[in-house]
Amino acid sequence: MAKKKAKQKVDPIILGVVLILLAFGLVMISSAGIAISKDRFGDEYHLFRRQLFYGVIPGLVCLVFFQKIHYSIWKKIAVPLFALAVLFLILIFIPGFGVKLQGASRWLALGSIQFQPTEFMKLAIILYLAVWIESKGEVIKDFKDGLLPFVGIMGLVGFLVIKQPDVGTLGAISIISLVMFFVSGVPIRFILSLVGLGVGLLATLIAVAPYRLNRLKAFHDSTIDPQGIGYQINQALIAVGSGGIFGLGFGQSRQKFNYLPEPVGDSIYAIISEELGMVGAVVLLTLFVLFAMRGFKIARNAPDKFSALVAIGISSWIIFQAFINIAAIIGLIPLTGIPLPFVSYGATSLVFVMTAVGILLNISKYSKVE
Repeated sequence: MAKKKAKQKVDPIILGVVLILLAFGLVMISSAGIAISKDRFGDEYHLFRRQLFYGVIPGLVCLVFFQKIHYSIWKKIAVPLFALAVLFLILIFIPGFGVKLQGASRWLALGSIQFQPTEFMKLAIILYLAVWIESKGEVIKDFKDGLLPFVGIMGLVGFLVIKQPDVGTLGAISIISLVMFFVSGVPIRFILSLVGLGVGLLATLIAVAPYRLNRLKAFHDSTIDPQGIGYQINQALIAVGSGGIFGLGFGQSRQKFNYLPEPVGDSIYAIISEELGMVGAVVLLTLFVLFAMRGFKIARNAPDKFSALVAIGISSWIIFQAFINIAAIIGLIPLTGIPLPFVSYGATSLVFVMTAVGILLNISKYSKVE
């Protein structure tokens, strides 16, 4: 089948939002990371430079490169990419390959390169599910040929991610996959069954690991142990509340001076709220909402089912991960350890997210979106 002729340009709104978020993230890391960079590395802008040279620049290269590759290529290599992602998750637990930090095995070392395979898996499972769902056609609505294989796919990935352990990332992968499964037209009872299964699994994971129960307790009542299990959420809420409407001013955060854990990572939204206030926080939220609206519009007008599913998966990945991060920081859900896309410090996450955006931008060339 001949490839559909592309428009001349990628979607300008998606591209513009991403570039704004990237620049904003760098600026906020330069502020939020001053104290931790000085204490750990003797250089106030160490983390800023690392994010720029190991995250933003490689990420932009990936975006430019992958937006030029026709999306149909991913259809041909989705299965081997998914198999490779599974292999990477297995290698984490093999001595000599896996890197254990703070009791968790989430990093993989291949020579001089270290990265988090779960970030690769987020992209790989989107591409794989898009191929799998398209290949099933109407059969995906059957219990035996649709629901059971989907549970098997998620069970394999879920087991490897839980073993790390990384329940927050498992939640993000599950939401992305569930959205893709839902839009494929499966009966609503399948979705309700999967949600029920997920709730049961979460309850089991909480029961077998005390630290997860502590997070739940801190979510239910942040005053229960303000210097222990409730410390991070308390400090995050102090930061958010201190910012008020207009914020304390850029660079004026107090919580970043060794009060709030992970000020450049999972907790950066709290620093943004403290320095830029509700106005800055709402502007950031608006950018993510704009990204989601445009991404889903690209999916709705995509030229075929595969590209539509990929666009839905990528858009869901970014918007749900953003709102999981933000909701946790403002106390709407328990803390998860999920980074804020484009903004939080972390090269692996940023490079794979930018790769995904590159694929989305390529799809936008063939979508009827004005």
